Amino acid sequence: MIIIMNNQVADAQIDAVVQRLKTWGLDSNVSRGVERTVIGAIGDESKIDKELLQALPGVEQVIRVMKPYKIVARSYHQEDTVIDIKGIKLGGRKIQVIGGPCSVETQVQMDEAAKGVAAAGCSMMRGGAFKPRTSPYTFQGAGVEGLDMFRKAADKYNLPVVTELMDVRQIDAFMQYDVDVIQIGTRNMQNFDLLKEVGRLHKPVILKRGMAATISEWLMAAEYIAAGGNHDIIFCERGVRSFETYYRNMLDVTAIPVLKKETHLPVIIDPSHAGGKAWMVPALSRAAIAAGADGLLVEMHPNPCEAWCDADQALNPQELIDLMGPLKGIAQAIGREL
Repeated sequence: MIIIMNNQVADAQIDAVVQRLKTWGLDSNVSRGVERTVIGAIGDESKIDKELLQALPGVEQVIRVMKPYKIVARSYHQEDTVIDIKGIKLGGRKIQVIGGPCSVETQVQMDEAAKGVAAAGCSMMRGGAFKPRTSPYTFQGAGVEGLDMFRKAADKYNLPVVTELMDVRQIDAFMQYDVDVIQIGTRNMQNFDLLKEVGRLHKPVILKRGMAATISEWLMAAEYIAAGGNHDIIFCERGVRSFETYYRNMLDVTAIPVLKKETHLPVIIDPSHAGGKAWMVPALSRAAIAAGADGLLVEMHPNPCEAWCDADQALNPQELIDLMGPLKGIAQAIGREL
């Protein structure tokens, strides 16, 4: 950590900083320049209270050298982490596609959706039994009954189940229906109590990026899960909020190589929520795979026109099948496989 003192600093103020560092078990190196004095903290900077240090008289700026996230950092684990989900490997050479409807509606709908997901060659199935909606008057999901419908439909085709957890009170139901992958949605990315509870579970977790979250904030949210003991974390970029109104969200493709540099954990993309329109999904999916994503989270409904939520962004079963062909070609071109 580097502490930059202001240009009016007194020797007593410098000594106070040095002494405070000593109380945390750190040594210091004082470098006096013409305009500024810089103090370098030597030792485990995780012991330092940055805000307390910043408040000391004469301190202008405190800059961390070490990253605040550790377990999820690439420096902690150089090799790419590959997460095993019922024998399906997510990360590494293989790219996985997770398909399914936005929400669980009826048993017939889920049976047809599972059939379409399997026919397209997707490795896992997604679907929301509990739905966070902007309006309290729109469909909020089928709840526990939805988990039952989802499990029955997916089991017919041996598809692992991916669904969103919104509240710690739902965890028992998720365990009862043996949900294979827990999704933390964008609105809960910084719900730290929920992240702590998920960190205690032995279930892979898809952590979606908050709609206005920086990459650093996203990584720190993942650190909450990892600190609890659960290291099977998958980052999901789903678009961030911008000034543009033509599409739903702005897909941050740049986040893929940045995360690949910063973390060893897998990165997937949700092109459906990013664009908000079904016709955008193929182009965004191709861009994501070309940029190095480890997988896709794609919405598919047996009959999008009758979907109870997010109908505009859902592919139909044939469109999902058509999507897979070009993606396989891109994957092969970059030395991977779909």
